[in-house]
Amino acid sequence: MTTDHTGPRTPQGPDRSPARPALPGLDTLLPATTELYLDLHRHPELSGAESRTASRFADRLAEDGFQVLRGIGGHGVAASLSNGAGPAVLLRAELDALPVAERTDVPYASTVTAPGPDGHPVPVMHACGHDAHLACAAAAARWLADRRDSWRGTLLVVGQPAEETLSGARAMLEDGLYDRITPPDVVLAQHTASFPAGMVAHADGPVLAGSLTLEVTFEGDGGHAATPHLTADPLLAAAGTVTRLSTIVARETDPAERLVVSASSLRTVDAGRSGNVIASRAVLHVTVRAFSEAALDRAAASVERIARAEAVSAARPPRVTVARLSRSGVTLADADVTASVRAAHVAAFGTSRVTGWPATSATEDFPLLTGAGAHLHGHPGIRGAYWMLGAIGPAQWAAAPGTGAAEKLRSLPGNHSPRYLPSVRLTLETGTTTLVTAALALLTAPAAD
Repeated sequence: MTTDHTGPRTPQGPDRSPARPALPGLDTLLPATTELYLDLHRHPELSGAESRTASRFADRLAEDGFQVLRGIGGHGVAASLSNGAGPAVLLRAELDALPVAERTDVPYASTVTAPGPDGHPVPVMHACGHDAHLACAAAAARWLADRRDSWRGTLLVVGQPAEETLSGARAMLEDGLYDRITPPDVVLAQHTASFPAGMVAHADGPVLAGSLTLEVTFEGDGGHAATPHLTADPLLAAAGTVTRLSTIVARETDPAERLVVSASSLRTVDAGRSGNVIASRAVLHVTVRAFSEAALDRAAASVERIARAEAVSAARPPRVTVARLSRSGVTLADADVTASVRAAHVAAFGTSRVTGWPATSATEDFPLLTGAGAHLHGHPGIRGAYWMLGAIGPAQWAAAPGTGAAEKLRSLPGNHSPRYLPSVRLTLETGTTTLVTAALALLTAPAAD
C-alpha cells in the first residue's frame, strides 16, 4: 500500500504523560516482538514468495497455542484460538515486501535480492511497514492467548500474502479461507504511515481509495525510423493518450470528487531497444484511484474513449482491459465498529494521541475480507475496522524540514520510499496496544463471578 502525504489531522505528537499506564505486560512482550520485527526486516520476501516470513509467523502463533493452517492461497497463514462462546474477531497482517533497494543505513537494513516477475534479480525491502504489522499482530495474539480470562469468543489471526499485488486476499478466499476457519464477525487491520509514532488515526468515512489498472494496447504498422511516413506509429497514439489523461480530472470530474488518473508505464513491443525501429505495438498502463465504484467506472470509460480517439492515427482500435487482479474496492470501515475501536484507543492513549485521518488515494485488498467480498466468501455480514499507525520517531520528526506539522509530513519519506524507517520501539508498543484494545472492545467480556 502507498499513502500520500496529507497525513492525519492536526497531529500533536505522542502523549508522554506518565499517568497513562501502558498495556499490562507490554514490557515483557517487547524483546521477542522486536526480535521478530528485526528478523523480518532483514529478510523481506516479494509478493507470492513469502515462505520464510509465513513460516516464522505461523511458528510463533503455534507456540502460543493457536491452531494454525499454512499455505492458504499461496503462503497464507490462518490461526484460530477458541475461548468460549462469543464473537469471532480476526486480526489481519500482510506478509510481503517490495522490490525496493533500502537506503536507511540502519544496522538491520535489508540487503536481500530476489528474482522479480521477469526472473531478473531485484532488491527487496519492507518499505511499507508489513514487518511491523506482523510483529504487532503476533505480539497481540500472544498477549490475548496469555490472558484468556479477560475475554470470550474466537480470536483469528491471518498473515496474508501478496497484498502489494492486490491478489493475496482473493487467493486466500478462493482457497476456502472462511470454510477452513470460523468466519469472522469483525476483521481488524492497521497500517503504518509517516506521522508521529505513538499516535493512531481513524477516518470518519473512507480510509483508502478503490483502484483499477487499465492496460491499453495500441496496434500499428511498424517500420524503419528513417521512413516514418510509411508506418502507422502506435507510440504516437499512446503518447497522445498520456497527454490527454489529465483532462479527465480537470475537465470531466466534479472538483468536490477526489479522483487520480495516472499513466504508470508505457512500453513498445517488438522493437527491442533499437533506436531505428518504429514498433508495431505499444502498451500503456493507466491507474485510476477514486472513492466510489461509480467514479472508477466513469474514469475507466473516459480513458477508453480518449485512447480510441487517439488511435485513429494507428492502424487499428486499441484493446482496453482491466489488468488482472488490479481492481480493489474502497476501504470503508464500519462506523459502529470504528466507534468502538476508537473509544478503546482513546481510553488506552488519551485524546491527544488519537486523531482523524483524511481518506488517502492508497489502496488495499482488505475490503475483500469483509462483507464487500461476499461474492467470494458468502458472508455479507462481516464488518471491518482499519486505522493508521504513526511510525515516525521523535528524532526523525524533529529533524524533518518544516516549521509545522503539514510541512514536516510532506517532507518525510513515505511508504514505498527506500528511506522509509519506522521507529521500532514506539511503533511496536503502540501497534500492539491498538490491536489488543480493539480486540478486547469487540470480544465478549467474561461473566462476573
